[in-house]
Amino acid sequence: MPEPSRDSQDPPGSQGEETRNRAAARDVARLAGVSTATVSRALNTPDQVDPDTRRRVLDAAAKLRYVPHGAARSLRSHRSKMIGAVVPSFDYALYARTTSAIHQYLDERGYSLVLAEQHYDLSAEVRVASQLIQHGVDAFVFVGLDHDPALFALLEDYGRPYVLTWGVDPLRRHPSIGFDNQAATFAVTQHLLRLGHRKFGLLSAPLPGNDRALTRGAGVRQALAEHGLALDAPYVQYAPISLKAAEDAMYRLLALPAPPTAVIATNDVFAVGGMMACRHAGVRIPDDISITGVDNTDLGATQTPGLTSIATPITEIGRAAAAQLVARLNGQDCEAFQSFPVEVVHRGSTAPPRR
Repeated sequence: MPEPSRDSQDPPGSQGEETRNRAAARDVARLAGVSTATVSRALNTPDQVDPDTRRRVLDAAAKLRYVPHGAARSLRSHRSKMIGAVVPSFDYALYARTTSAIHQYLDERGYSLVLAEQHYDLSAEVRVASQLIQHGVDAFVFVGLDHDPALFALLEDYGRPYVLTWGVDPLRRHPSIGFDNQAATFAVTQHLLRLGHRKFGLLSAPLPGNDRALTRGAGVRQALAEHGLALDAPYVQYAPISLKAAEDAMYRLLALPAPPTAVIATNDVFAVGGMMACRHAGVRIPDDISITGVDNTDLGATQTPGLTSIATPITEIGRAAAAQLVARLNGQDCEAFQSFPVEVVHRGSTAPPRR
């Protein structure tokens, strides 16, 4: 990585002393293999730069944790009262419910919410955060506990408060608000084990960039291991979070020589997609197969039969995250780590296996 240099336009004095320790436009240009003028155009007038070049510049800026010095000086001296929420995807309705709760809390207190998505790409998340800092965002909400270390370095460099959501950092390194994802699926797997099920399937989102999927799968495996059981590879089906993808994944489980008698989905979208596949295949729920979800959404509750699921604190997370950031921006005391309880909501999609 190039050694950060001082821009020739930096004024003398304390601001210049500070910028000597920060990457300059020429460092970004050197790493991206372009001119400093191209760096300026890529960051300020991106339509004038071809997409490949712009991506190289953004990647270099993120790697060097570069924010234009003029913008950074302004950000250090002025508050925008804007909070950024970076979510994995706008397509997943639960993130919309959480961010809606954040927005409502902030709006009542004179703050604005800025939304962005990172498509389960943790390196892209660093670029998005850098761009939001350039636009004056005061603080950030992120989803999940696993992030590129460069993200935390960037936030520390520019003094941006942040909070992680949908999980609680067990090592208490990063402020976080959520619930125990592993305990959630452990509990619902125990429920199925008590009913007598011994052959299980799992419907899950892909694991890269998604620690929630990883820990929810771990909860299933933990409960099974305590009963001397395991999930063989064909009984774990990964798919994007959509009803159609979940339906297709469930068909693959049903096509196994010995199909599972119980399927655990890591969210309600997967569970309902699985239920759709069962209906089309003539597999009766819960007579032939039991299905469970996570998040206790209306989507699952209104199925026939209703979906057994885990109630999670979707809106509570959003309000608590917003409250923590507002308190920190105002220099007030706050609780940096909050863990909400979860519970199994029993409905008609689960029953003892057919003998």
